[in-house]
Parts: sequence; C-alpha cells; structure tokens
Amino acid sequence: MTPTAGPAQGNHRATYREVLAEPRFRLLFSTRAVSITADALRITTFSVLVYSSTGSALLSAVAFGTGFIPQLFGSLLLGSLADRLPPRALITGGYAVTCAAALLLALVRMPIAASLAVVALVSLATPVFHGASSRLVAQSLKGDAYVLGRSLNNIAGAGAQLFGLALGGAAVAALGPRRALAVSALLYLGCALAVRIRLPRLPRLRPTEYGGTPGGAVGERGAVRASLQGTGLLLRGRTVRRLMLAQWLPPAFVAGAEGLIVAYAGERHFAPGWYAVLMGCLPVGMLVGDLLVGRLLRPRGRERLVVPLTVLSGLPLIGFAAQPGVGVSSCLLLLAGFGYAYGLGLQRPFLDALPPEGRGQAFGLLGSGSMTLQGVGPVCLGSVAAGLGTGGAIAVAGGAVTLTAGWMLTWHRAGREPSRTTIPASTTASS
Repeated sequence: MTPTAGPAQGNHRATYREVLAEPRFRLLFSTRAVSITADALRITTFSVLVYSSTGSALLSAVAFGTGFIPQLFGSLLLGSLADRLPPRALITGGYAVTCAAALLLALVRMPIAASLAVVALVSLATPVFHGASSRLVAQSLKGDAYVLGRSLNNIAGAGAQLFGLALGGAAVAALGPRRALAVSALLYLGCALAVRIRLPRLPRLRPTEYGGTPGGAVGERGAVRASLQGTGLLLRGRTVRRLMLAQWLPPAFVAGAEGLIVAYAGERHFAPGWYAVLMGCLPVGMLVGDLLVGRLLRPRGRERLVVPLTVLSGLPLIGFAAQPGVGVSSCLLLLAGFGYAYGLGLQRPFLDALPPEGRGQAFGLLGSGSMTLQGVGPVCLGSVAAGLGTGGAIAVAGGAVTLTAGWMLTWHRAGREPSRTTIPASTTASS
C-alpha cells in the first residue's frame, strides 16, 4: 500500500536542470549549502574549543549537542514567525545573527556557560529562518520540481556537512579554534549579503491566503501563543502527524546506529582508520540513493516505493547482529544509506497536506524535530549497547526502522480526514 496523503498530482518527471533554472531556488539552495558547511565548521570547532578549555569530554559533547537540541523548543515556541514575518528580512537576519554569534565566540573569551548559552539561543531561532526558506522553496517549485528540489537539498546538505567537518579539522589545525570560528562567521556573512542583495522583494500576500484578517499585524497575537496553537493544530491532523513521524523515526533510529559505528569497530578490533570508512558509507549511500531515485523514477514510482525503501534502510542493519567484518559491514551501511531515499516519496504528499498559512511553521517543526530525535537516538541506542553489545544495538535500530515501515504499510486511503487543517495566522508582510 502506498503511504500517501492524497492522490498524486500527475506523473510528470522533472529534471534537476529545470529545478536549478529557478533563480529563487538556486539562491536559497546555494546559500543553504554554504551555511551547512559553516554550521559543521562552527559546531565542531566550538566543541574543540570547549574541550581544549576544560578538558571535559562531557562538556565537549554538550557543546556539540547544544547546536541541535534547542531547535525543537524554538520551533514549538517561535515557529509561527516563519509565516508571519517578511521572508527576506527573516532569512537575512538569521544568517546575520549566526555570523554575530560565531564572531562573539571567536573574539570574546567568555565563561563556558555563557558560550553555551549563545549557541543555544541561536539554535532556538534556527527553525524560524529555515522554515521561512523552505516555505519560499515550496512557493517557487511546483509538482515534481519541488520533490527534486528537496532531493538536491539533501544531496548538497550531506556533501556540505562532510566538507564542513573536513574544513573544520584543517582550519583548527592551521589556525586554531578561535580563528576557525571566524572563518565560519565569514561564510555566514556571505550568505546574509547574498540573500539581502539577490532575493527580490516579495509582494504582500492577500490576508485570505494566510488565514489573517485585513489590517492584521504580527503583534496582534503573541508569537509563542500562535506557535503553540499552530503546532497543536498541525499535529492533531492525522495525515500531517503520520507524515511527520514517517520522516522523523527512521532517521532517528539510523542515527542511533551510526553513533555506535566507532564503538563497533573498536569491539571488532578493526584496523585503525576503518571506522572512518564505515561512517562514510551511510552518507555515500544516501547521495547515490537520492540521485538515482530522484532522477530515474517518476513521482508515482517514488511514492509506491516508500515502504520498500524504508525497509531497505533498516533491514541491512539487522545483519550487524551477526558481527560482520569490515567488508560486509560497509555493504550493509551503503544499502541502509540508499534506503534513505524513501523520503522523496513523502515530499509531495506532505506538502499537499499542509495548509498554506502554516507551511513555514510546519517545515521548521519537521526539521527541528528530526534534528532533535537524531540527537536523542544515539543516547538511547548507547544504553541498549550496554546490554546487547554494539552489534546487537545496531540490529535493534534496524528492527525499529523495519517496524516503522510496517506501521506505514497499515495506512489506509479510505476514511482519511481532509488533507489540510486551517491554522490561524496574521497577515504576512512584504520584505
């Protein structure tokens, strides 16, 4: 059974060239890739800075997690601003604030608690900026072009993250952690200037399109109240809730397994350096899967393969229960990464299920929830590994993904609720 929120809207297969021909998407896509590189550089460098200052592995881990975990709370409390504020100013301001925070960490020697607070505050606001950007992408790309746009973002995101990690190591070695943070600040500044200069001033949207009232203003309803209300309405809708969970749970379980790869390589006494090869197999599989599924299959084909590809992302991990060697482990991880392409078949149903007045908040919630659960996953699987060993814990993660695929298979087309839920929002201003 195909897990969709509604009938597919045509079966036209777009191309990556068509997607990249859209100027607004091209700008948001390129700045997002640069910002992900800067994120990876900033977060890892800040973690190194904390460890070098304190010698505490725990504080270093907290410094790393502080860049991700607060995002869910930011989405819950501030997510409505992604639909209520001018997008150009919001996205530009997001990059500018992150630039300022990186510069502050680089130039000012603050207590560790104060540094962590700065990073947490920026993370709290991140879903608002990202939600506004995702809303503009959804407005710019229609039909299958939107799905391929998401595919390109996934591919660029994985590549940019790997590049950012490598750049972080090289920058810390060559410049030291504080100057490396300054490099990340320059990257954010470039993104802010590019969006401010090249993103056009968008027309004021009609109040009726966003559920507002004529003359409505952002301040009429508190941002926190509106965000909590909007989140509640989104998650009360069964279709949106199912599609959110379907995009949250498998990555969280796989991230938990990924977090055990280093320990697994140590337990199996693999040669030094092989853990890095194993860790690289998942993102390589993801890149290949997104390229092939996005480019070769038509929309309905992707949507029919959601459940099989989800199974493919989990079933190979169960093989770690047999404690395989390096070669087999690499193949299993490549296959699991390929299965991540299941998400492409959910993009169009998810977009169709969202109310236009709440898309920015929904995209922010989707991203922040995914990031938070991917941070929680390794902690939970680490606890399982204490009893079952790392191979057994990775197998448990694979079993959980497979069970999630079984749950997705039970979705019924008949008797579904209406696909859209009305979310109150104020009039969106022009940028």
